[in-house]
Amino acid sequence: MTTLAQVLTPNATTDNAIVIPGGPTLSYAALSDEIERVAGVLAAAGVEAGRPVSIVLSNNLEFMITFLAVTRAGAIAAPLNAAYTLDEFKFFMEDAEAQLAIVPPGDHAGRDSANQLNIPTMDASSTGAHVVIARDGSELTLTKDVAPPSEDDVALFLHTSGTTSRPKGVPLTHKNLLTSLGNIKDTYALTPDDVAMVVMPLFHVHGLIGVALSTLNSGGSIVIPSLFSASTFWADQKSTGATWYSAVPTIHQILLMRADDDNAPHESFRLIRSCSAALVPSVFNDLEARFGAPVLEAYGMTEAAHQMSSNLLPPGERVPGSVGMGTGVEISIMDEAGKMMPLGERAEVVIRGDNVTHGYNNNPEANAEAFTNGWFRTGDQGIMDADGRLTLTGRLKELINRAGEKISPLEVDALLLDHPAVAEAVCFAVPDVKYGEIVQAAVVLSGDADEAEIQAFCRERMAEFKVPERIYIADSLPRTATGKIQRRHVSAAFAPQD
Repeated sequence: MTTLAQVLTPNATTDNAIVIPGGPTLSYAALSDEIERVAGVLAAAGVEAGRPVSIVLSNNLEFMITFLAVTRAGAIAAPLNAAYTLDEFKFFMEDAEAQLAIVPPGDHAGRDSANQLNIPTMDASSTGAHVVIARDGSELTLTKDVAPPSEDDVALFLHTSGTTSRPKGVPLTHKNLLTSLGNIKDTYALTPDDVAMVVMPLFHVHGLIGVALSTLNSGGSIVIPSLFSASTFWADQKSTGATWYSAVPTIHQILLMRADDDNAPHESFRLIRSCSAALVPSVFNDLEARFGAPVLEAYGMTEAAHQMSSNLLPPGERVPGSVGMGTGVEISIMDEAGKMMPLGERAEVVIRGDNVTHGYNNNPEANAEAFTNGWFRTGDQGIMDADGRLTLTGRLKELINRAGEKISPLEVDALLLDHPAVAEAVCFAVPDVKYGEIVQAAVVLSGDADEAEIQAFCRERMAEFKVPERIYIADSLPRTATGKIQRRHVSAAFAPQD
């Protein structure tokens, strides 16, 4: 099993593969047939192997089938956040050199962006368990046989925010993905008896690889609501018999906060997984106490096809505040010069394994910085103990982590500076109970503007989660003795922490 073409591992042809609350349930046989059919439709319509296809769909049946069909046809799936703005879609589609954009029917910024870039579009919708691929309002039905991809072909193309304002393209091969799926299955002992709730976005590796594909690869079932809703979560869990879910700490906190009002069961899951942002030890303890399941914090990133380490299922140890042990991935601690550090020393976390990308797309400078002697530098700082347990202690990169969404501060700075009345701008992270971190900013004006107007300007040009929640208007920004502006000094001046 080396490519996504063989990712489905049914226990029996009648087993449930995908459950859509309020919608259809697909068996593995039906899912496999739909993937093959849609792959043939895409190929007959001119989709070429080895080239990216932008997928602009929400969490739904058509996303899963379209994603797997694109990769089955040998093309490269490039899923995008359906909430992006026109300019963001244009950047990501153009940077990926997309040959096609698959969008929902009707008006959508993703469709408008593709049209402006002269990228052809197709619509994806579903009627029951049947996914409709349409062009110019007409369903495409002509199919052709397609050759399966090979393990070294690129299957998935994502972008990750970096230390520059320009997001970096991350190509992941079939082998990268299948290696990661195997690691996740082994870590959580996933079997055909497991049912996973998909509460994270499928355009992100956490939801796509960490939950959906790993569960399908184990022969289990996935439950895909259209979006996370605390008010329907427990009803869906009960009706489907879900055995686990994985989420960012923000979602765990929402479920905890509402647990008694929602009559949440005290024991329901086999495990609860947390990833993409740090889980506060008090929330860890509250989750275990209220929901009666082991809470396993994990550590992942796009460049590693998601998971790198995790705390272990009982009787293995799980330590609040730690991200656990390497899960089929080599992890070490390295200094700036490339020297491995002894246990207990704090330095940069580096990783190595068949799940790790071979390098950023068309970005030799970023690759030179990211790889040292075959090890990938994560940009995170950490300490490893004698048992091989990793604790993260900070970030070397200045990325802002808002509920698992990584935001480049330089990207926000650059957009603020595009405003005609903004002369200087610096954004920074501020700790937040709900989201972990939020974006705030300080600006110096050269014309008339206020906070609300600048925020509105930002909303037209970037996704809502990147827009600064507070913008301080100042006469000047603090500088070091050498005249440099440092984010931590700006943050301390405008949003001091106790």
